[in-house]
Amino acid sequence: MLSKITTLLASTLAITAAPAAADYTMGFIGCSMSENVAQGYVADGGKRMWGPYGTGALVVQSWTDSNSAAWQKFDTQVARYGKPDTVWVQICIFANPGATYAEVKQLIANARAHAAPNATVYITGQPQYDPGQYCFLAGQGGAELTDRLARQAANDSTQNVIYPGSFILHTAEVQDGCHANTAGQQSLGKQAIAFWG
Repeated sequence: MLSKITTLLASTLAITAAPAAADYTMGFIGCSMSENVAQGYVADGGKRMWGPYGTGALVVQSWTDSNSAAWQKFDTQVARYGKPDTVWVQICIFANPGATYAEVKQLIANARAHAAPNATVYITGQPQYDPGQYCFLAGQGGAELTDRLARQAANDSTQNVIYPGSFILHTAEVQDGCHANTAGQQSLGKQAIAFWG
């Protein structure tokens, strides 16, 4: 009798448990900062999102043209894994020219065009740093600008995007003033797993 109850309970749990996201069904766009997240994500055992695919230095303006070399890299991943049902858009900038909200909206539109129909879109800025620290590539206040733009998009109901929160890099996790060291990549990977699994 006990084995029948156990079998019934196990069957019920299997039916009611939330299904896990399939492997590699989540794409991403961004720059070397998103590569850092992807490196840590894969190292920390994440399987939903693609691993790194060479997005270093691909700031916002690299992604505004839907036919750019950046999108060709993305489409190579699509050919490998299929159109993603989820895309993470990381707003990455250089200090000059920075980014505008119009550019961010274009990134979101392009992400939807390259993803599966009705794809979920997450949006974040570059990682935030401890007080007094900033990424020299984005310039003073640059990381904060990207976070404000991400929040603005999430608060704009016409964009239908999800802002899961800010990625955080502490001083001991930064290798060159901008990018994550190995400990930073692990930290970013754990944050990504907490954000979207």
